[in-house]
Amino acid sequence: MQTDNRILDDMAKAATGALGSLAGLRHEIEMRVQQQLERLLGRMNLVGRDEFEAMKAVAQAAREQQIKLERRLAEIEARLNGTPVPEPVAEAPAAADAAAQHDDLSKPD
Repeated sequence: MQTDNRILDDMAKAATGALGSLAGLRHEIEMRVQQQLERLLGRMNLVGRDEFEAMKAVAQAAREQQIKLERRLAEIEARLNGTPVPEPVAEAPAAADAAAQHDDLSKPD
Protein backbone atom coordinates (compact mmCIF):
# COMPACT_ATOMS: atom_id res chain seq x y z
CA MET A 1 0.00 0.00 0.00
CA GLN A 2 2.85 2.41 0.70
CA THR A 3 4.00 2.22 -2.90
CA ASP A 4 0.56 3.22 -4.16
CA ASN A 5 0.58 6.32 -1.99
CA ARG A 6 4.07 7.26 -3.10
CA ILE A 7 3.12 6.87 -6.77
CA LEU A 8 0.03 8.96 -6.24
CA ASP A 9 2.06 11.56 -4.35
CA ASP A 10 4.59 11.69 -7.19
CA MET A 11 1.79 12.08 -9.75
CA ALA A 12 0.20 14.85 -7.68
CA LYS A 13 3.54 16.67 -7.43
CA ALA A 14 4.07 16.34 -11.18
CA ALA A 15 0.55 17.65 -11.88
CA THR A 16 1.06 20.55 -9.48
CA GLY A 17 4.36 21.42 -11.14
CA ALA A 18 2.74 21.26 -14.59
CA LEU A 19 -0.06 23.58 -13.50
CA GLY A 20 2.47 26.01 -12.08
CA SER A 21 4.39 25.94 -15.37
CA LEU A 22 1.19 26.56 -17.33
CA ALA A 23 0.34 29.54 -15.13
CA GLY A 24 3.81 30.98 -15.76
CA LEU A 25 3.43 30.34 -19.49
CA ARG A 26 0.05 32.07 -19.50
CA HIS A 27 1.52 35.11 -17.76
CA GLU A 28 4.40 35.27 -20.23
CA ILE A 29 2.05 35.01 -23.23
CA GLU A 30 -0.15 37.80 -21.83
CA MET A 31 2.87 40.04 -21.33
CA ARG A 32 4.15 39.44 -24.87
CA VAL A 33 0.74 40.09 -26.41
CA GLN A 34 0.43 43.30 -24.38
CA GLN A 35 3.88 44.44 -25.51
CA GLN A 36 3.05 43.75 -29.15
CA LEU A 37 -0.24 45.65 -28.91
CA GLU A 38 1.45 48.62 -27.24
CA ARG A 39 4.10 48.65 -29.95
CA LEU A 40 1.45 48.45 -32.68
CA LEU A 41 -0.67 51.21 -31.14
CA GLY A 42 2.42 53.36 -30.66
CA ARG A 43 3.02 53.31 -34.41
CA MET A 44 -0.58 54.23 -35.29
CA ASN A 45 -0.33 57.95 -34.42
CA LEU A 46 -3.58 57.98 -32.42
CA VAL A 47 -4.76 60.98 -30.42
CA GLY A 48 -5.68 60.88 -26.76
CA ARG A 49 -9.14 61.52 -25.36
CA ASP A 50 -8.18 64.98 -24.05
CA GLU A 51 -6.83 66.12 -27.41
CA PHE A 52 -9.89 64.71 -29.19
CA GLU A 53 -12.30 66.49 -26.84
CA ALA A 54 -10.36 69.77 -27.22
CA MET A 55 -10.50 69.59 -31.02
CA LYS A 56 -14.18 68.63 -30.89
CA ALA A 57 -14.89 71.78 -28.85
CA VAL A 58 -12.91 73.91 -31.33
CA ALA A 59 -14.84 72.42 -34.27
CA GLN A 60 -18.16 72.97 -32.53
CA ALA A 61 -17.30 76.61 -31.79
CA ALA A 62 -16.20 77.11 -35.40
CA ARG A 63 -19.50 75.63 -36.64
CA GLU A 64 -21.51 77.93 -34.37
CA GLN A 65 -19.53 80.93 -35.62
CA GLN A 66 -20.14 79.84 -39.21
CA ILE A 67 -23.89 79.68 -38.59
CA LYS A 68 -23.85 83.19 -37.07
CA LEU A 69 -21.89 84.55 -40.02
CA GLU A 70 -24.24 82.90 -42.52
CA ARG A 71 -27.22 84.55 -40.80
CA ARG A 72 -25.45 87.91 -40.73
CA LEU A 73 -24.56 87.63 -44.42
CA ALA A 74 -28.16 86.76 -45.29
CA GLU A 75 -29.35 89.83 -43.35
CA ILE A 76 -26.85 92.12 -45.10
CA GLU A 77 -27.74 90.71 -48.54
CA ALA A 78 -31.43 91.16 -47.77
CA ARG A 79 -30.87 94.80 -46.77
CA LEU A 80 -28.86 95.47 -49.92
CA ASN A 81 -31.51 93.89 -52.13
CA GLY A 82 -34.34 95.64 -50.32
CA THR A 83 -36.04 92.37 -49.46
CA PRO A 84 -37.32 91.42 -46.02
CA VAL A 85 -34.81 89.82 -43.69
CA PRO A 86 -35.21 86.04 -43.85
CA GLU A 87 -36.17 84.21 -40.69
CA PRO A 88 -33.34 82.20 -39.15
CA VAL A 89 -33.65 78.62 -40.27
CA ALA A 90 -33.50 76.08 -37.49
CA GLU A 91 -31.12 73.17 -37.92
CA ALA A 92 -32.70 70.42 -39.98
CA PRO A 93 -33.93 67.47 -37.89
CA ALA A 94 -31.80 65.02 -39.88
CA ALA A 95 -28.68 67.09 -39.21
CA ALA A 96 -29.55 67.33 -35.51
CA ASP A 97 -30.04 63.55 -35.33
CA ALA A 98 -26.72 62.96 -37.09
CA ALA A 99 -24.95 65.31 -34.69
CA ALA A 100 -26.54 63.58 -31.69
CA GLN A 101 -25.53 60.18 -33.04
CA HIS A 102 -21.96 61.43 -33.59
CA ASP A 103 -21.87 62.69 -30.01
CA ASP A 104 -23.07 59.31 -28.74
CA LEU A 105 -20.35 57.52 -30.71
CA SER A 106 -17.62 59.78 -29.39
CA LYS A 107 -18.47 59.18 -25.72
CA PRO A 108 -16.50 56.45 -23.96
CA ASP A 109 -18.51 53.50 -22.69
